[in-house]
Parts: sequence; structure tokens; C-alpha cells
Amino acid sequence: MDVQLYVYDLSKGLARQLSMQLLGTQIDAVYHTALVFGGVEYLFGAGIQTCTPASSHLGNPVEIIDLGQTCLPEYVIAEYLDSLRKTYTPESYDLFMHNCNNFTNDFALFLVGKGIPEHITSLPQTVLNTPFGQMLRPSLEQSMKSVTQAPVPPQNTALHATNGALPNGTSAGHGQDATKQLDEHGKVHDVTSSKVLQSLLGAAKASCAAIFFTSATCPPCKIVYPAYDQLAAEAGSKATLIKVDISRAYDIASQYSVRATPTFMTFLHGEKENQWNGADEGKLLGNIRMLIQMAYPPHPHSSLRLNLIRGHPSSPVSFSKHGPLEKLVTKLDTSDPIVAEMRSFIESRESSDFAIGLPDLPEFASYLQSSIDTLELNVLFAAMDLWRLSLVDPRVSGFFSILPGQVTIDKLLRHLFNFGATCSYPLRLTSLHVLANLFTSPVFCGKIVRQMPETLASITTFVAESLLDDQHPQARVVASALAFNLTLSHQKAITENDQPSDGIPDTEAVELTASLFEAIQREKESDEALRLELFALSLLALNAPVDGEISQMFKVMDMANALRSKFKEVKEKFPNQVGLVKELADELLAG
Repeated sequence: MDVQLYVYDLSKGLARQLSMQLLGTQIDAVYHTALVFGGVEYLFGAGIQTCTPASSHLGNPVEIIDLGQTCLPEYVIAEYLDSLRKTYTPESYDLFMHNCNNFTNDFALFLVGKGIPEHITSLPQTVLNTPFGQMLRPSLEQSMKSVTQAPVPPQNTALHATNGALPNGTSAGHGQDATKQLDEHGKVHDVTSSKVLQSLLGAAKASCAAIFFTSATCPPCKIVYPAYDQLAAEAGSKATLIKVDISRAYDIASQYSVRATPTFMTFLHGEKENQWNGADEGKLLGNIRMLIQMAYPPHPHSSLRLNLIRGHPSSPVSFSKHGPLEKLVTKLDTSDPIVAEMRSFIESRESSDFAIGLPDLPEFASYLQSSIDTLELNVLFAAMDLWRLSLVDPRVSGFFSILPGQVTIDKLLRHLFNFGATCSYPLRLTSLHVLANLFTSPVFCGKIVRQMPETLASITTFVAESLLDDQHPQARVVASALAFNLTLSHQKAITENDQPSDGIPDTEAVELTASLFEAIQREKESDEALRLELFALSLLALNAPVDGEISQMFKVMDMANALRSKFKEVKEKFPNQVGLVKELADELLAG
């Protein structure tokens, strides 16, 4: 998809005419910007808003700048945009320090790997650098508020409906109507085309579908319309509910030999499952709900009382504490502009109430990759620690979740494995911190499970080795946090679609399970490490297929009894974790 920057002038030409007289410096416009791609305009004012291009209260842009193209999948863009919503709230808007241009710069950096023109992002500081600009600041903020934070009327501009755009940025072409239909989860699909019907049924082969054959001249049909709509809302993405008016779709009625209405047909995993006639609302509700249960049988663990396990932290663990940055950067080449820029970014981020504009992340990624190749091990950890601190910001970790940032992660992991046991402890510890902090971005949380198999395999091996490091308790604590972050992403990926196959692949899950179990057995020093290890193991067990490798591994290794044998030791050394150990051994693994 092409990505464009729409540039508006909030002054409507007055800045160009009067700025020299008022401020003593020439300003061509009071810039307001928005990003446009896939037929949707994204802007920040009253929060992050969307509209069709050039349809907001701002009118037409004075300039349109081509920024490049993005081939990122829609769900990745949507996840990153959701992470930005926490930063760019309506309350956080500030005309000079946290405005629409900060938003478009951050978003553009993620989409195309570069920000927006500097003359736009630097304008607020240019104004504030003038004596009169400082005096005018309060009145400017007040006068512009009704323009910059005006709400945009709701429009149908969700990411999935962006002009028929598919995840790879290509056009949906003649299949656009079917694609749009497939994206409307939670709604009844009114179908008149046999081609669209087959597309919907084909997409539902992994789950289930129902067809309600109705007609405009069928009063009993209308009685069960509300119930059918209710079932669609309940089902969401788990079932595809279709309505066919046979008075408008003769070919479909003939294909399925439907001669009376209402007629209902249900399909399970691509095969016809049931058919019945009549406007019996109770029968309709019961049959469709049973169909969904058959498609998604509840996991045996769903009925267990696991209050402590289900009360696990809902967010990934991150590490933001640090000593004086000055002491850290002195180990590096302080004459390098990117080192100074990153230090300034970290310090400003910690001291400001606003989201600071992002530094040159592509340049920082290049610096890190070069550092891995050239710096001595006892110095490299300082560069990695700078990276670790920047990753606390989800915008930064989101950038490193995609190319070219992802290359940096893989290069670090290869470097660590090349050195093996000779790798210095500070570098190993800092690398664990870096990997844990990458999970601050929901983009990374999703991609590491779904789209980064080699990176996932390397991280899993690194975690497994670090969990069993008897010499360094702190390494075990950070490794247990990283293991927890991995298994939390695994759990979320599974529960999103009720599909165990969406989680961590069996090879990595088995390796994690074995190392976590061994680490729990050996842990004798750190309460925090044990707590996170227990949660991580529980998350792997919670939705594990009953006959899958993980469940079999729990039985073969007799993990429940092994954990029970540790009760006494846990009670003496880690009393806060007794309940968690008991729940894991006596409830979750008891079967």
C-alpha cells in the first residue's frame, strides 16, 4: 500500500503573511498532518481518529507527500495502532509538545521506516524559540483547540475495510465483495450470490456455518430474525451465520433444494451437519449453540477452579531501572550522534508528561548491528543496555518487531550463540533484558508466536539455558520473566481464536516446558524467579491439547507428584508461592 502524508495549514495562509511581523521569523504554515493509506486517513486530535481522505473539518490538504510503501499485514498495523492509542489519548494532546505531527511521525516510522519532514516536526520549537512565541503560547493553544481537537464524525473506515486492500497491500479486485463479507464477524451475512456463499462456507471449513433460507413473503421468518442476529453477535468469529432470501437468489435455493421457508442448514468443518424447518426460536438457539460447541469443544481445564493461576499478570514483564546514563554512555563512542540522541530520548521520556518524539530508529538499528560486529564484549553490553532502555517505549519495540529492526534481534542472538559459554555475563544478562522488553509492543507479542519461527527457536533455547544458570540468580529471574512473556503471548494467541495451533509450536513448547519444570525443581534462592516459572508452566498447560505432546509430557514426567514433593521446601523458603504450587499440582496437572 502507498503511504501518503496529507499536510494541512491550520492558519489558512495567515502564518505566511504575518509570521515575520509577529515572531521575527518566517513560517510558511501552521502544519497539521495526517497519514493516508488503503483509502483511510489517520489523524490525531480528539484521540486517534479515522476518516475517508480529505473529508474531515480540516478541508483539503495544501500538500500531499508520498512517503513510500508498506507491505505490513493489516493485523500488524492494527496492533501497532492500538498500542499508539495508549500514548495518543484526547487528554494528552498539546499543540506544541504532543500533537498530530508527533503521531504521524511515529506511525510513518513504523510503516515505511522513516519519519515526516523535519521542517514540520520542528515547527513548534521554532515558534517557542522566539520571545513573542512564548508569550502567545497560551492564547494559541486555546484558540486552536476547537480546530485541532474537533471530533471527526464516525465513518466505516476500519482497517479491514480499507478500500478492498488485502494484507499484502494488493487490491481485492473482483473478490472484494467476498473479502469484505468474510471480515464482518459477529453479523449475519445477507447473501444473494452463489459465489459469495461458497466463499463464506469455504472460509468456515475450520469451524462451522449456518444458512437461514428466508423470503420476503414469509411472516414466520421475521419472528426469528432477532434471535438469528443475536446468535451471530454471540458467535463472533467462531461461526459464520448466513441469510439467503430465496425470492432473490433462485439459483441458491435450487442448488440446496429449498422449497419452503424458513429452512435452516448447518455445516461443521465443511460438511453438512443438520437441516430443519420452522420458526421455532428455542430450537434455533439450541441447535446453533450446540453447533458452536461441537466446533469448539470446551477444554477440560476451563471448568477448573484456578483462581491464582488465572490471576496471572496480564501484561508482559519489562525492565526499566537503570543507573546514571552518563556512566553508561561513557563506555561508548559519545561523539556518535545516535548515542547522544538515544540518551536524550531516554532521559526526556522519563522526565516528560508527554510522549517524546521518536529518535532516528533506522539509524539506531544500524548502529546496534555495527556494534555487534565491532565492539568488544565488555563494551557491547553498554550498547545493548541503551537498546534495552529504549525498548520500554512500545513504539520502539514495535519498530524492532518489523524489518529492518527484526534483523537486529536475529543478529544479537546469533552473536550470543557464536560465543556460547565464553559470552560475558553482563552481555548475557542485558540481552535477556532486551528480549524481555521487546514484549512491551503487542506487535512483537503477536509476531513472535505467528511469524518469526527462527527467532522464536533461538529465544527459546537462550531462555532454556539461562533458566538453569546455577551461578547467576539474577539471570534466572530475567530468564523466568522472558519465559513468562513468551507463554503469555502463547496463551493470548490461542484464546483469540480458540485454536491451540495458533500458539507456540510443539518443538519450542516442549523445550520450554522441560526447562521450566527443571528450573522449578532446582530453584532455591529467588521467590520472583519461582513465581514467574510457575505462571509460565501453568500457561503452557492451561490450553494444551489433551492428547498433545505437552499433556503427554506432564504425565510421563509425573510433574504433579514431583511438584507435590516440593511442597515442604516451598513452604519453608517461598511461603508466598505455596498456593500457586498446590493449584498447579493438585488441579491443573492432576488429570
